[in-house]
Amino acid sequence: MAVITVRIPDEIKAKMKGISINWSEEIRRFIIQRIEEEERRKNLQKALEILKGKKSVERGFSAKSVREDRDSN
Repeated sequence: MAVITVRIPDEIKAKMKGISINWSEEIRRFIIQRIEEEERRKNLQKALEILKGKKSVERGFSAKSVREDRDSN
């Protein structure tokens, strides 16, 4: 496992000591959550780019197709 170091003001460190929280675990969870959010954002961007490149159907196409299908029976 890799180690990272974060500098924080002394007053923040003092407040952290007064709270019984596993700060390493909190920071790990936050980093994982942030990475997942960023990956979802990038995947959404890719999907939108793919959709922009696709041709769209003309307005009323679905209704017209359903009507034709009903009339053919």
